[in-house]
Amino acid sequence: MLETVKYLLPEKDLPETWYNIVADLPAPPAPVIHPGTRQPLQPEDLQPLFPDALIAQEMSAERDIPIPGEVRRILRQWRPSPLFRARRLEQALQTPAKIYYKYEGVSPAGSHKPNSAVAQAWYNKQAGVRRLSTETGAGQWGSSLALACSFLGLECEVFMVRVSYDQKPYRRALIEAYGAKVVPSPSPQTDCGRAILASDPQCQGSLGIAISEAVEVAAKNPDTKYALGSVLNHVLLHQTVIGQECLKQMEIAGDEPDIIIGCAGGGSNFAGLAFPFLGRTLRGGRDYRIIAVEPAACPSLTRGKFAYDFGDTAQMTPLVKMHTLGSGFMPPGFHAGGLRYHGMAPLVSHVVNEGLVEARNVQQLDCFAAGLLFARNEGILPAPEATHAIAAAVAEAEICREEGQTRTILFNLSGHGHFDMAAYTDYLAGKLQNYEYPDEEIASALSELPTV
Repeated sequence: MLETVKYLLPEKDLPETWYNIVADLPAPPAPVIHPGTRQPLQPEDLQPLFPDALIAQEMSAERDIPIPGEVRRILRQWRPSPLFRARRLEQALQTPAKIYYKYEGVSPAGSHKPNSAVAQAWYNKQAGVRRLSTETGAGQWGSSLALACSFLGLECEVFMVRVSYDQKPYRRALIEAYGAKVVPSPSPQTDCGRAILASDPQCQGSLGIAISEAVEVAAKNPDTKYALGSVLNHVLLHQTVIGQECLKQMEIAGDEPDIIIGCAGGGSNFAGLAFPFLGRTLRGGRDYRIIAVEPAACPSLTRGKFAYDFGDTAQMTPLVKMHTLGSGFMPPGFHAGGLRYHGMAPLVSHVVNEGLVEARNVQQLDCFAAGLLFARNEGILPAPEATHAIAAAVAEAEICREEGQTRTILFNLSGHGHFDMAAYTDYLAGKLQNYEYPDEEIASALSELPTV
């Protein structure tokens, strides 16, 4: 019987720097725009929300940015994370393809999110910040920032999208176990939340709304800063430890990926795996086929518009050029809560727009079917978000079988699904359904895009 093969790195191979793809892009990304002046954003404009060190990273074009020693010491608790060769899955699919997955579920919070949470909490601690406010969809980011704040002695307030607050009580409990306060969003605690509840008392919430509430709290309290779990440049930067480790692990395996796949909601875990490989290509190395996979119910990359938009519903944030469905977009309550964001990271949007990365969307039922196929062969139950990457990897492996081609497929298993059992229970009971977001609703949301 075939066995799954694990490739480990020693602690000394934990990356010492983060990789910034901006340094290698053939064309620079569009500037961030101030929401009031409509002029390019200046560093001081971000100071109410972020400490200076993170602002510098957000605007940096430097290729390699050192990881502070204390941050590396905390990351060392679970990093480097393992790379697996999915031989049992290959056998189940009867494919000549070789399938590898980088497993980020080994972190204490169960996902890739602590890679940035620890860094953000540390920089805020160094700046004398007392409290962080944030949003969370499925709860992976909220639990990760709560963990990081617990490690570093900061208070943490998490605005959790209402539909996920109700769907995922155990993820909410984990956030509280780490010492953070969890607030269902929209909430009566902020001006933004009260306005939305006044117009729709049963609002299920969205990441855009939760971001608005967390930003409002940070902007109004001098001792509080805001932390974001995806989308922004510095968050994607922190996640590149994933791909940098993977480059070394693929060398140990004596292999090289042909196809690289990651699920994409805001873009952090996808970029974390893909950008170090794409950077190698941009510096004259070999080409890879890189695929960002999103839900059909929230298809920003595949059906949205590449345009300037706000990152939040209340339109308090700077304007960034990204693939967007419109800041007023209200996604359905499908179970991959971490992928229910109206926009995509500007850097991910940029490389898709430049033709360096492919984008596709997949339906919910196909994702859960792929997730269970993976669990029954590899033993790890994936988070609903990660099943999108698995579904695409399975589809590519099946193409290899049909064509008789041997290709090497690498995907990021961004987290486990141990706190998402209600989603699997609903799937197995036949309660879930596919959802194709109507063209007219997308057009309506996009009609409200700001003029820049």
